[in-house]
Amino acid sequence: MLAGSFDYVIVGAGSAGCVVARRLLDGTDATVLLLEAGGSDEGVNSLSNPPQWVENLGSRYDWAYRYEPSPHVAHRSIPLPLGKVLGGSGSINGLVWARGHRADYDAWAEAGNAGWDFHSVLPLFKKSEDWEGGASAFRGTGGPIRVERARDLHPVAAALVDAGRSYGMPYLDDVNVPEPGGVGPMNLNVKGGTRCSPSRAYLRPVMGHQNLTVLTEAQVVKLTLSGTRCTGLDFLRDGQRHSVGASREVILCAGAIHTPRLLLLSGIGPQEDLEQIGIETVVDLPGVGRNLQDHILLAGLCFEAKRPLPPPNNNLAGSAGFWSSRPELAVPDLMFLPVQIPYISDAIGAQYPIPQNAFTIVPALVRPRSRGYLRMKAAEPNGPLEIQPNFLAEPADVDALVAGVELGLDIASQPAFRDLIKRRVVPPERMSREDSVAFLRRSCSSYFHPVGTCAMGSGREAVVDAELRVRGALGLRVADASVMPTIPSANTQAPAVMIGEFASRLLVAG
Repeated sequence: MLAGSFDYVIVGAGSAGCVVARRLLDGTDATVLLLEAGGSDEGVNSLSNPPQWVENLGSRYDWAYRYEPSPHVAHRSIPLPLGKVLGGSGSINGLVWARGHRADYDAWAEAGNAGWDFHSVLPLFKKSEDWEGGASAFRGTGGPIRVERARDLHPVAAALVDAGRSYGMPYLDDVNVPEPGGVGPMNLNVKGGTRCSPSRAYLRPVMGHQNLTVLTEAQVVKLTLSGTRCTGLDFLRDGQRHSVGASREVILCAGAIHTPRLLLLSGIGPQEDLEQIGIETVVDLPGVGRNLQDHILLAGLCFEAKRPLPPPNNNLAGSAGFWSSRPELAVPDLMFLPVQIPYISDAIGAQYPIPQNAFTIVPALVRPRSRGYLRMKAAEPNGPLEIQPNFLAEPADVDALVAGVELGLDIASQPAFRDLIKRRVVPPERMSREDSVAFLRRSCSSYFHPVGTCAMGSGREAVVDAELRVRGALGLRVADASVMPTIPSANTQAPAVMIGEFASRLLVAG
Protein backbone atom coordinates (compact mmCIF):
# COMPACT_ATOMS: atom_id res chain seq x y z
CA MET A 1 0.00 0.00 0.00
CA LEU A 2 1.24 3.46 -0.89
CA ALA A 3 1.63 5.87 2.02
CA GLY A 4 -0.26 9.14 1.70
CA SER A 5 2.86 11.23 2.16
CA PHE A 6 6.65 10.95 1.90
CA ASP A 7 9.42 13.32 2.90
CA TYR A 8 10.64 13.51 -0.72
CA VAL A 9 8.91 12.60 -3.95
CA ILE A 10 11.16 12.23 -7.02
CA VAL A 11 9.64 12.37 -10.50
CA GLY A 12 11.60 10.28 -12.99
CA ALA A 13 14.02 7.41 -12.34
CA GLY A 14 16.47 8.50 -15.03
CA SER A 15 20.16 9.31 -14.82
CA ALA A 16 19.69 12.03 -12.19
CA GLY A 17 16.61 10.65 -10.39
CA CYS A 18 18.36 7.38 -9.49
CA VAL A 19 21.26 9.38 -8.04
CA VAL A 20 19.03 11.60 -5.90
CA ALA A 21 17.08 8.63 -4.52
CA ARG A 22 20.24 6.74 -3.60
CA ARG A 23 21.99 9.69 -1.96
CA LEU A 24 18.91 10.61 0.11
CA LEU A 25 18.84 7.05 1.45
CA ASP A 26 22.59 7.06 2.10
CA GLY A 27 22.66 10.44 3.81
CA THR A 28 19.32 10.92 5.60
CA ASP A 29 16.57 8.99 7.34
CA ALA A 30 13.96 10.48 5.01
CA THR A 31 11.21 8.49 3.29
CA VAL A 32 11.49 8.64 -0.50
CA LEU A 33 9.00 7.89 -3.28
CA LEU A 34 10.51 7.48 -6.77
CA LEU A 35 8.01 7.53 -9.64
CA GLU A 36 8.90 6.26 -13.13
CA ALA A 37 6.52 6.34 -16.10
CA GLY A 38 8.27 3.40 -17.79
CA GLY A 39 8.60 -0.21 -16.71
CA SER A 40 11.38 -2.36 -15.27
CA ASP A 41 14.79 -2.70 -16.91
CA GLU A 42 15.31 -6.26 -15.62
CA GLY A 43 16.36 -9.06 -17.97
CA VAL A 44 16.26 -7.18 -21.30
CA ASN A 45 19.25 -7.88 -23.56
CA SER A 46 18.98 -4.65 -25.56
CA LEU A 47 19.18 -2.67 -22.30
CA SER A 48 22.23 -4.54 -20.98
CA ASN A 49 24.31 -5.61 -24.00
CA PRO A 50 26.21 -2.58 -25.36
CA PRO A 51 26.22 -3.32 -29.12
CA GLN A 52 22.43 -3.85 -29.05
CA TRP A 53 21.60 -0.36 -27.75
CA VAL A 54 20.19 0.87 -31.08
CA GLU A 55 17.46 -1.79 -30.79
CA ASN A 56 15.99 0.33 -27.99
CA LEU A 57 15.26 3.22 -30.34
CA GLY A 58 11.60 3.17 -31.29
CA SER A 59 10.96 0.23 -28.95
CA ARG A 60 8.61 0.01 -25.96
CA TYR A 61 11.46 1.51 -23.89
CA ASP A 62 11.43 4.74 -25.91
CA TRP A 63 8.97 7.64 -25.65
CA ALA A 64 9.68 8.02 -29.40
CA TYR A 65 9.20 11.77 -29.70
CA ARG A 66 9.96 13.60 -32.92
CA TYR A 67 11.22 17.09 -33.51
CA GLU A 68 9.00 19.41 -35.54
CA PRO A 69 9.94 19.82 -39.21
CA SER A 70 11.51 23.09 -40.32
CA PRO A 71 12.87 24.50 -43.59
CA HIS A 72 16.38 24.40 -42.08
CA VAL A 73 16.29 20.56 -42.14
CA ALA A 74 14.49 20.15 -45.47
CA HIS A 75 11.11 19.92 -43.70
CA ARG A 76 11.99 16.56 -42.14
CA SER A 77 10.66 15.32 -38.79
CA ILE A 78 13.72 14.14 -36.84
CA PRO A 79 13.40 11.34 -34.24
CA LEU A 80 14.12 12.16 -30.58
CA PRO A 81 14.43 8.94 -28.55
CA LEU A 82 14.01 9.23 -24.76
CA GLY A 83 14.16 6.37 -22.28
CA LYS A 84 10.79 5.15 -20.97
CA VAL A 85 12.11 2.60 -18.49
CA LEU A 86 13.79 2.44 -15.10
CA GLY A 87 17.05 4.31 -15.61
CA GLY A 88 15.52 6.57 -18.26
CA SER A 89 17.75 7.42 -21.20
CA GLY A 90 20.66 6.06 -19.14
CA SER A 91 19.21 2.60 -19.83
CA ILE A 92 18.78 2.95 -23.61
CA ASN A 93 21.60 5.29 -24.71
CA GLY A 94 24.98 4.67 -26.36
CA LEU A 95 26.85 4.28 -23.02
CA VAL A 96 29.29 7.15 -23.65
CA TRP A 97 30.79 8.56 -20.45
CA ALA A 98 32.10 12.03 -21.30
CA ARG A 99 32.16 15.22 -19.26
CA GLY A 100 32.95 17.72 -21.98
CA HIS A 101 35.34 20.63 -21.56
CA ARG A 102 36.30 22.60 -18.47
CA ALA A 103 35.04 25.75 -20.22
CA ASP A 104 31.48 24.35 -20.39
CA TYR A 105 31.08 24.47 -16.62
CA ASP A 106 33.04 27.66 -16.10
CA ALA A 107 30.55 29.29 -18.49
CA TRP A 108 27.64 28.06 -16.33
CA ALA A 109 29.21 29.78 -13.32
CA GLU A 110 29.90 32.95 -15.28
CA ALA A 111 26.20 33.04 -16.28
CA GLY A 112 25.27 33.59 -12.63
CA ASN A 113 25.38 30.04 -11.25
CA ALA A 114 27.81 30.07 -8.33
CA GLY A 115 29.30 26.68 -7.50
CA TRP A 116 28.92 25.22 -11.00
CA ASP A 117 32.41 26.01 -12.31
CA PHE A 118 34.58 23.05 -13.32
CA HIS A 119 36.72 23.12 -10.19
CA SER A 120 33.59 22.98 -8.02
CA VAL A 121 31.77 20.18 -9.89
CA LEU A 122 34.85 18.02 -10.47
CA PRO A 123 34.52 16.27 -7.07
CA LEU A 124 30.95 15.29 -8.02
CA PHE A 125 32.06 13.79 -11.33
CA LYS A 126 34.74 11.87 -9.42
CA LYS A 127 32.28 10.73 -6.75
CA SER A 128 29.98 9.18 -9.33
CA GLU A 129 32.54 6.98 -11.06
CA ASP A 130 34.69 3.92 -10.62
CA TRP A 131 37.33 4.57 -13.26
CA GLU A 132 39.34 1.59 -14.47
CA GLY A 133 42.53 3.67 -14.47
CA GLY A 134 42.41 4.42 -10.75
CA ALA A 135 42.01 7.62 -8.76
CA SER A 136 43.82 10.78 -9.84
CA ALA A 137 43.40 14.55 -9.65
CA PHE A 138 40.69 14.27 -12.31
CA ARG A 139 39.29 10.73 -12.01
CA GLY A 140 37.42 8.91 -9.25
CA THR A 141 37.26 5.32 -8.05
CA GLY A 142 34.81 3.52 -5.79
CA GLY A 143 31.77 5.39 -7.13
CA PRO A 144 28.65 3.57 -8.33
CA ILE A 145 29.24 3.82 -12.10
CA ARG A 146 31.97 1.64 -13.52
CA VAL A 147 33.76 3.45 -16.36
CA GLU A 148 36.14 1.67 -18.73
CA ARG A 149 37.89 2.44 -21.99
CA ALA A 150 36.40 0.74 -25.02
CA ARG A 151 38.30 -2.52 -25.51
CA ASP A 152 39.30 -4.54 -28.58
CA LEU A 153 38.60 -1.63 -30.90
CA HIS A 154 36.70 -2.55 -34.05
CA PRO A 155 38.73 -1.88 -37.25
CA VAL A 156 36.58 1.20 -37.96
CA ALA A 157 37.17 2.59 -34.43
CA ALA A 158 40.91 1.83 -34.58
CA ALA A 159 41.11 3.52 -37.99
CA LEU A 160 39.59 6.72 -36.59
CA VAL A 161 42.28 6.86 -33.91
CA ASP A 162 45.12 6.19 -36.37
CA ALA A 163 43.70 8.52 -39.02
CA GLY A 164 43.14 11.31 -36.49
CA ARG A 165 46.73 11.00 -35.33
CA SER A 166 48.16 11.07 -38.85
CA TYR A 167 45.97 14.11 -39.56
CA GLY A 168 47.65 15.84 -36.60
CA MET A 169 45.30 15.26 -33.67
CA PRO A 170 46.88 14.44 -30.28
CA TYR A 171 46.21 10.99 -28.89
CA LEU A 172 43.85 11.01 -25.90
CA ASP A 173 44.52 8.04 -23.65
CA ASP A 174 41.62 9.42 -21.56
CA VAL A 175 38.94 11.53 -23.27
CA ASN A 176 37.89 12.86 -19.84
CA VAL A 177 40.84 15.14 -19.33
CA PRO A 178 39.69 18.69 -18.45
CA GLU A 179 40.34 20.04 -21.96
CA PRO A 180 39.85 17.21 -24.47
CA GLY A 181 41.16 17.94 -27.96
CA GLY A 182 42.28 14.96 -30.01
CA VAL A 183 41.30 11.36 -30.63
CA GLY A 184 41.22 8.18 -28.56
CA PRO A 185 39.13 5.30 -27.21
CA MET A 186 35.79 6.25 -25.66
CA ASN A 187 35.01 5.97 -21.96
CA LEU A 188 31.96 3.70 -21.59
CA ASN A 189 29.84 3.00 -18.51
CA VAL A 190 30.34 -0.75 -18.77
CA LYS A 191 31.11 -3.41 -16.17
CA GLY A 192 32.06 -6.93 -17.22
CA GLY A 193 30.85 -6.25 -20.76
CA THR A 194 27.40 -5.17 -19.53
CA ARG A 195 25.84 -1.69 -19.31
CA CYS A 196 26.44 -0.14 -15.89
CA SER A 197 23.39 2.14 -16.00
CA PRO A 198 22.41 4.66 -13.32
CA SER A 199 19.51 2.39 -12.33
CA ARG A 200 21.75 -0.66 -11.93
CA ALA A 201 24.57 1.26 -10.27
CA TYR A 202 22.72 3.66 -7.94
CA LEU A 203 19.22 2.28 -7.49
CA ARG A 204 19.41 -1.52 -7.64
CA PRO A 205 21.60 -1.87 -4.50
CA VAL A 206 19.01 0.00 -2.36
CA MET A 207 15.76 -1.29 -3.89
CA GLY A 208 14.91 -3.16 -0.68
CA HIS A 209 15.53 -0.17 1.61
CA GLN A 210 12.66 0.34 4.06
CA ASN A 211 12.56 4.10 3.38
CA LEU A 212 12.35 3.75 -0.42
CA THR A 213 9.25 3.13 -2.52
CA VAL A 214 9.76 2.78 -6.28
CA LEU A 215 6.71 2.75 -8.54
CA THR A 216 7.12 1.98 -12.24
CA GLU A 217 4.47 2.67 -14.91
CA ALA A 218 3.44 5.67 -12.83
CA GLN A 219 3.04 8.80 -14.93
CA VAL A 220 2.95 12.07 -13.01
CA VAL A 221 0.31 14.38 -14.45
CA LYS A 222 0.14 17.39 -12.11
CA LEU A 223 1.88 19.00 -9.16
CA THR A 224 -0.23 19.89 -6.14
CA LEU A 225 0.23 23.56 -5.28
CA SER A 226 -0.96 25.29 -2.15
CA GLY A 227 -0.56 28.88 -3.23
CA THR A 228 2.95 28.73 -4.69
CA ARG A 229 4.18 25.88 -2.46
CA CYS A 230 4.39 22.41 -3.98
CA THR A 231 2.94 19.94 -1.48
CA GLY A 232 2.73 16.79 -3.61
CA LEU A 233 1.47 15.54 -6.95
CA ASP A 234 -0.98 13.38 -8.86
CA PHE A 235 0.00 10.39 -10.96
CA LEU A 236 -1.70 7.78 -13.13
CA ARG A 237 -1.12 4.06 -12.62
CA ASP A 238 -3.17 1.19 -14.01
CA GLY A 239 -5.70 3.72 -15.25
CA GLN A 240 -6.27 5.13 -11.76
CA ARG A 241 -5.38 8.62 -10.58
CA HIS A 242 -3.51 8.76 -7.26
CA SER A 243 -2.46 11.70 -5.07
CA VAL A 244 0.58 11.71 -2.82
CA GLY A 245 2.06 14.36 -0.53
CA ALA A 246 5.67 15.51 -0.10
CA SER A 247 6.36 16.95 3.35
CA ARG A 248 9.78 18.35 2.38
CA GLU A 249 10.24 18.62 -1.38
CA VAL A 250 9.27 17.38 -4.80
CA ILE A 251 12.29 16.92 -7.06
CA LEU A 252 11.69 16.85 -10.81
CA CYS A 253 14.15 14.56 -12.60
CA ALA A 254 11.98 13.84 -15.64
CA GLY A 255 14.35 15.29 -18.25
CA ALA A 256 14.36 18.11 -20.76
CA ILE A 257 10.97 17.19 -22.26
CA HIS A 258 8.86 15.92 -19.36
CA THR A 259 10.04 18.29 -16.63
CA PRO A 260 8.89 21.42 -18.50
CA ARG A 261 5.71 19.63 -19.59
CA LEU A 262 4.84 18.83 -15.95
CA LEU A 263 5.53 22.41 -14.87
CA LEU A 264 3.28 23.69 -17.65
CA LEU A 265 0.51 21.22 -16.79
CA SER A 266 0.70 22.56 -13.21
CA GLY A 267 0.43 26.24 -14.21
CA ILE A 268 4.14 27.08 -13.95
CA GLY A 269 5.42 28.61 -17.17
CA PRO A 270 4.91 31.44 -19.67
CA GLN A 271 1.50 32.97 -18.93
CA GLU A 272 0.86 33.66 -22.60
CA ASP A 273 1.43 30.00 -23.58
CA LEU A 274 -0.63 28.68 -20.67
CA GLU A 275 -3.58 30.94 -21.48
CA GLN A 276 -3.66 29.66 -25.05
CA ILE A 277 -4.34 26.10 -23.88
CA GLY A 278 -6.64 27.04 -21.00
CA ILE A 279 -4.32 26.44 -18.04
CA GLU A 280 -4.47 28.93 -15.18
CA THR A 281 -1.09 30.48 -14.41
CA VAL A 282 0.16 29.91 -10.85
CA VAL A 283 3.73 31.11 -11.42
CA ASP A 284 4.55 33.12 -14.55
CA LEU A 285 7.94 31.73 -15.55
CA PRO A 286 8.70 32.69 -19.15
CA GLY A 287 11.69 30.37 -19.51
CA VAL A 288 9.86 27.06 -19.04
CA GLY A 289 10.22 25.13 -22.30
CA ARG A 290 12.54 27.71 -23.88
CA ASN A 291 16.32 27.47 -24.49
CA LEU A 292 16.11 23.93 -25.92
CA GLN A 293 19.51 22.74 -27.14
CA ASP A 294 20.71 19.48 -28.64
CA HIS A 295 23.86 18.30 -30.36
CA ILE A 296 23.49 18.09 -34.14
CA LEU A 297 24.69 14.86 -35.70
CA LEU A 298 25.23 14.26 -39.42
CA ALA A 299 24.08 10.82 -40.53
CA GLY A 300 26.45 10.38 -42.14
CA LEU A 301 29.58 10.09 -44.30
CA CYS A 302 29.26 6.52 -45.60
CA PHE A 303 31.94 4.22 -47.03
CA GLU A 304 31.93 0.70 -48.47
CA ALA A 305 34.61 -1.49 -46.90
CA LYS A 306 37.19 -3.41 -48.93
CA ARG A 307 36.80 -6.54 -46.82
CA PRO A 308 33.90 -7.96 -44.77
CA LEU A 309 33.80 -6.09 -41.46
CA PRO A 310 33.66 -8.06 -38.20
CA PRO A 311 30.46 -7.89 -36.12
CA PRO A 312 29.94 -4.56 -34.32
CA ASN A 313 31.31 -4.32 -30.79
CA ASN A 314 31.47 -1.93 -27.83
CA ASN A 315 28.72 0.67 -28.43
CA LEU A 316 28.97 0.54 -32.26
CA ALA A 317 31.57 3.34 -32.07
CA GLY A 318 34.36 2.73 -29.54
CA SER A 319 36.50 5.78 -30.24
CA ALA A 320 35.93 9.50 -30.71
CA GLY A 321 37.67 12.64 -31.88
CA PHE A 322 37.23 16.20 -30.58
CA TRP A 323 38.38 18.99 -32.90
CA SER A 324 37.63 22.58 -33.87
CA SER A 325 35.84 23.73 -37.01
CA ARG A 326 38.13 26.79 -37.06
CA PRO A 327 41.72 26.98 -35.76
CA GLU A 328 41.05 30.07 -33.64
CA LEU A 329 38.43 28.37 -31.44
CA ALA A 330 39.56 27.87 -27.84
CA VAL A 331 37.23 24.90 -27.28
CA PRO A 332 36.60 22.10 -29.82
CA ASP A 333 33.11 22.36 -31.30
CA LEU A 334 33.11 19.14 -33.34
CA MET A 335 33.05 15.49 -32.32
CA PHE A 336 33.70 12.62 -34.72
CA LEU A 337 32.28 9.12 -34.27
CA PRO A 338 33.29 6.00 -36.21
CA VAL A 339 30.02 4.10 -36.57
CA GLN A 340 30.54 0.43 -37.44
CA ILE A 341 27.31 0.19 -39.46
CA PRO A 342 25.83 2.36 -42.23
CA TYR A 343 24.20 5.13 -40.18
CA ILE A 344 22.42 7.55 -42.49
CA SER A 345 19.23 9.59 -42.51
CA ASP A 346 16.16 8.35 -44.38
CA ALA A 347 16.50 11.24 -46.83
CA ILE A 348 20.09 10.29 -47.68
CA GLY A 349 19.20 6.59 -47.84
CA ALA A 350 16.50 7.38 -50.39
CA GLN A 351 19.04 9.20 -52.54
CA TYR A 352 21.91 6.70 -52.51
CA PRO A 353 21.89 2.88 -52.58
CA ILE A 354 23.74 1.80 -49.41
CA PRO A 355 25.76 -1.44 -49.50
CA GLN A 356 25.58 -3.77 -46.50
CA ASN A 357 29.32 -3.96 -45.88
CA ALA A 358 29.61 -0.27 -45.04
CA PHE A 359 30.43 2.05 -42.15
CA THR A 360 30.11 5.75 -41.39
CA ILE A 361 32.13 8.64 -40.06
CA VAL A 362 29.70 10.85 -38.18
CA PRO A 363 30.51 14.51 -37.51
CA ALA A 364 28.61 16.09 -34.62
CA LEU A 365 28.33 19.75 -33.64
CA VAL A 366 28.75 19.80 -29.87
CA ARG A 367 28.66 23.57 -29.31
CA PRO A 368 25.56 24.60 -31.27
CA ARG A 369 24.34 28.19 -31.32
CA SER A 370 20.78 27.30 -32.34
CA ARG A 371 18.13 27.44 -29.61
CA GLY A 372 14.70 25.89 -29.76
CA TYR A 373 11.61 25.46 -27.61
CA LEU A 374 8.96 23.06 -26.36
CA ARG A 375 5.26 23.94 -26.28
CA MET A 376 2.16 22.05 -25.28
CA LYS A 377 -0.54 22.05 -27.95
CA ALA A 378 -3.27 20.93 -25.52
CA ALA A 379 -3.74 20.74 -21.75
CA GLU A 380 -3.87 16.93 -21.54
CA PRO A 381 -0.99 15.05 -19.86
CA ASN A 382 -0.46 12.92 -22.97
CA GLY A 383 -1.45 15.62 -25.44
CA PRO A 384 0.69 16.55 -28.44
CA LEU A 385 3.88 18.57 -27.95
CA GLU A 386 5.59 20.94 -30.33
CA ILE A 387 9.33 20.30 -29.87
CA GLN A 388 11.40 22.50 -32.16
CA PRO A 389 15.21 22.47 -31.79
CA ASN A 390 15.75 24.93 -34.66
CA PHE A 391 18.63 22.83 -35.95
CA LEU A 392 20.81 24.77 -38.43
CA ALA A 393 18.84 27.98 -37.86
CA GLU A 394 22.07 29.79 -36.96
CA PRO A 395 24.51 30.40 -39.85
CA ALA A 396 27.42 29.69 -37.49
CA ASP A 397 26.12 26.12 -37.01
CA VAL A 398 25.91 25.61 -40.77
CA ASP A 399 29.47 26.91 -41.20
CA ALA A 400 30.79 24.63 -38.45
CA LEU A 401 29.15 21.53 -39.91
CA VAL A 402 30.29 22.32 -43.46
CA ALA A 403 33.79 22.34 -41.95
CA GLY A 404 32.89 19.11 -40.14
CA VAL A 405 32.03 17.38 -43.42
CA GLU A 406 35.33 18.51 -44.97
CA LEU A 407 37.25 17.39 -41.91
CA GLY A 408 35.46 14.03 -41.89
CA LEU A 409 36.44 13.47 -45.52
CA ASP A 410 40.03 14.53 -44.76
CA ILE A 411 40.15 11.96 -41.94
CA ALA A 412 38.73 9.32 -44.31
CA SER A 413 41.54 10.05 -46.77
CA GLN A 414 44.27 9.22 -44.21
CA PRO A 415 46.24 5.96 -44.65
CA ALA A 416 44.37 4.05 -41.92
CA PHE A 417 41.04 4.55 -43.68
CA ARG A 418 42.47 4.15 -47.18
CA ASP A 419 43.34 0.59 -46.13
CA LEU A 420 39.68 0.02 -45.16
CA ILE A 421 37.69 1.89 -47.81
CA LYS A 422 36.73 0.37 -51.15
CA ARG A 423 34.74 3.44 -52.23
CA ARG A 424 33.01 6.51 -50.93
CA VAL A 425 29.21 6.02 -50.95
CA VAL A 426 27.88 9.24 -49.36
CA PRO A 427 28.78 11.77 -50.60
CA PRO A 428 30.22 10.12 -53.72
CA GLU A 429 32.62 13.01 -54.27
CA ARG A 430 33.77 16.25 -52.65
CA MET A 431 31.01 18.84 -52.67
CA SER A 432 30.74 22.56 -53.34
CA ARG A 433 29.66 24.67 -50.38
CA GLU A 434 26.14 24.85 -51.80
CA ASP A 435 25.94 21.06 -52.12
CA SER A 436 27.43 20.62 -48.64
CA VAL A 437 24.74 22.82 -47.10
CA ALA A 438 22.02 20.86 -48.93
CA PHE A 439 23.65 17.66 -47.62
CA LEU A 440 23.59 19.00 -44.05
CA ARG A 441 19.90 19.81 -44.24
CA ARG A 442 19.05 16.29 -45.47
CA SER A 443 21.44 14.36 -43.22
CA CYS A 444 21.30 16.24 -39.92
CA SER A 445 19.89 14.34 -36.98
CA SER A 446 19.75 14.54 -33.21
CA TYR A 447 22.51 13.16 -30.99
CA PHE A 448 19.64 12.50 -28.52
CA HIS A 449 20.91 15.08 -26.00
CA PRO A 450 18.04 17.55 -25.37
CA VAL A 451 18.85 19.97 -22.55
CA GLY A 452 18.20 23.47 -21.28
CA THR A 453 14.40 23.79 -21.14
CA CYS A 454 14.36 24.76 -17.42
CA ALA A 455 17.66 26.60 -17.41
CA MET A 456 19.31 27.80 -14.23
CA GLY A 457 20.51 31.35 -13.93
CA SER A 458 19.60 34.75 -12.61
CA GLY A 459 17.87 36.45 -15.56
CA ARG A 460 14.19 36.69 -16.42
CA GLU A 461 14.33 33.51 -18.53
CA ALA A 462 15.93 31.46 -15.72
CA VAL A 463 13.62 28.73 -14.38
CA VAL A 464 15.72 27.56 -11.43
CA ASP A 465 18.37 29.23 -9.29
CA ALA A 466 21.90 27.92 -8.71
CA GLU A 467 20.53 25.61 -5.98
CA LEU A 468 18.03 24.18 -8.48
CA ARG A 469 14.95 25.65 -6.75
CA VAL A 470 12.13 26.60 -9.10
CA ARG A 471 11.81 30.39 -9.08
CA GLY A 472 8.60 31.62 -7.50
CA ALA A 473 7.70 28.20 -6.09
CA LEU A 474 8.52 26.61 -2.74
CA GLY A 475 9.27 22.96 -2.03
CA LEU A 476 10.13 22.27 -5.68
CA ARG A 477 13.47 21.60 -7.35
CA VAL A 478 14.64 20.40 -10.75
CA ALA A 479 17.63 18.08 -11.10
CA ASP A 480 18.11 16.87 -14.66
CA ALA A 481 19.49 17.98 -18.03
CA SER A 482 16.77 20.62 -18.38
CA VAL A 483 18.64 22.91 -15.95
CA MET A 484 21.76 23.17 -18.14
CA PRO A 485 22.00 26.79 -19.32
CA THR A 486 24.21 25.70 -22.23
CA ILE A 487 24.87 22.21 -23.54
CA PRO A 488 28.22 20.61 -22.62
CA SER A 489 30.54 19.89 -25.55
CA ALA A 490 30.19 16.10 -25.21
CA ASN A 491 27.55 13.48 -24.39
CA THR A 492 25.17 14.50 -21.62
CA GLN A 493 24.87 11.32 -19.51
CA ALA A 494 27.79 11.98 -17.14
CA PRO A 495 26.77 15.65 -16.68
CA ALA A 496 23.19 14.55 -15.85
CA VAL A 497 24.53 12.18 -13.19
CA MET A 498 26.71 15.02 -11.86
CA ILE A 499 23.60 17.24 -11.61
CA GLY A 500 21.96 14.47 -9.57
CA GLU A 501 24.98 14.45 -7.25
CA PHE A 502 24.85 18.27 -6.97
CA ALA A 503 21.17 18.23 -6.00
CA SER A 504 21.75 15.39 -3.53
CA ARG A 505 24.51 17.28 -1.76
CA LEU A 506 22.15 20.23 -1.28
CA LEU A 507 19.30 18.05 -0.03
CA VAL A 508 21.41 15.99 2.38
CA ALA A 509 23.05 19.12 3.78
CA GLY A 510 19.74 20.98 3.94
